[in-house]
Amino acid sequence: MPADDALSPAPNVDLAALDARHHLHPWEALNAWGAADRTLLTGGEGIYLRDAAGRRLIDGPGGMWCVQIGYGRREIAEAVAAQILRLSYASPWSATTEPAARLAERLASLAPGALNTVMFTTGGSTAVDTAIRTAHFLNNRLGRPEKKVVIAREKGYHGSTYLSATVTGKERDRSCFDIEERLVRLLPDVNPYIRPKGMSEADWCDAKVADLERAIAEIGPDRVAAFIAEPVLCSGGVIVPPEGYHRRTLEVCRRHDILYISDEVVTAFGRLGHWFASEDVFGVEPDMITCAKGLTSGYLPLGACIISDRVMERMTGADHAVLFPNGFTYSAHPVCCAAALANLDVIERDGLLDHVRALAPHFQARLKALAASPIIGDARGVGLLGCLEGLTEAGRATPLGVQRDLGARLDAACEARGLIVRPLINMCVFSPPLVITREQTDAMFDILADAIAAVEAEVAA
Repeated sequence: MPADDALSPAPNVDLAALDARHHLHPWEALNAWGAADRTLLTGGEGIYLRDAAGRRLIDGPGGMWCVQIGYGRREIAEAVAAQILRLSYASPWSATTEPAARLAERLASLAPGALNTVMFTTGGSTAVDTAIRTAHFLNNRLGRPEKKVVIAREKGYHGSTYLSATVTGKERDRSCFDIEERLVRLLPDVNPYIRPKGMSEADWCDAKVADLERAIAEIGPDRVAAFIAEPVLCSGGVIVPPEGYHRRTLEVCRRHDILYISDEVVTAFGRLGHWFASEDVFGVEPDMITCAKGLTSGYLPLGACIISDRVMERMTGADHAVLFPNGFTYSAHPVCCAAALANLDVIERDGLLDHVRALAPHFQARLKALAASPIIGDARGVGLLGCLEGLTEAGRATPLGVQRDLGARLDAACEARGLIVRPLINMCVFSPPLVITREQTDAMFDILADAIAAVEAEVAA
């Protein structure tokens, strides 16, 4: 039997029905359990996805912020196939492999400053888990068992494991699940869009830095282990903190011996035109960087926590014989590491970092122009990241149900015109594959403009 036939479903099988009956998706709406109408995707090439009806759709979100090099790259398939045939798995407890060793060295060489130690994880959530456990381990090692609180931010997203969900600041992601409230303090929203009328962005930055200083004072510096911050709060709505915020919050952390964790699960590997955004875009050298997503362009699951020499030197030493009991069965999986190495090769060979930096001004100009619509309250972004925040006549006081309806209308109007965006309440966000051309960028924003005009007419009717 031909390979393609072996992968095809039996005749007359309703795949959507099978999925609805047996597949519990992430963030499933349980009030509509079994009735979700999800797009059935059957293929992808470059920036495009293909659905079961044969439609070609621009992948606005780039998968889940991750498909940097686009779909259908033979280089990745060949690297993965070769590694599977050579060695499909090795226990990270007792052995290492060539792909793991090479990838660890490569990430250390690309990371800013003295971040030279890599612990591989299964994805972004477990990378964040690892960073927090490292902070806790360090303070236990130093005889400071009370120094365990992590300061995080409203609208921040850091994952769905117990620890990473604990430090996540998105309201709906915390509902109905337990979190370890003793270990976290959330700072107020840093989004400049919500600042009081008449307040400058510089004054807003002062207020947001003061939020951190106040929280440390209230908790006690001897109890705060770490501050975790996405350079851009992506799942919270592509929130770009005010100019200077990251640098100043790092300075606050240094004064109080608080570890600074930069969550670059979205912003690393070219999304903002650099391998990592922490130093090159925002001017900070953190103690740890968490990354995933673009590390393999989504071809296989892999994450990493990159740790500074400063942390490792304080955590290790012959005077304290102790294991670091953290890791996963699939840490440093050789096939995933091979995929990551091939992915980094493609990004480097094709000059994607330069491409993003060259394209970003046009991308952002097209994005900002959409704010002229009366149903768009804010159009914001950086690099190849964008968000349109919907607005009705009631402004920010609009009831949640009305906001969701507006976001759903924008989402549906875009998909009907050949563009997938990611709806977030009253927002649609997008982070297309980095291989997108200027012409394709214009096509994407032309669809967005047309979709906005259509929804604007519906709302006005």
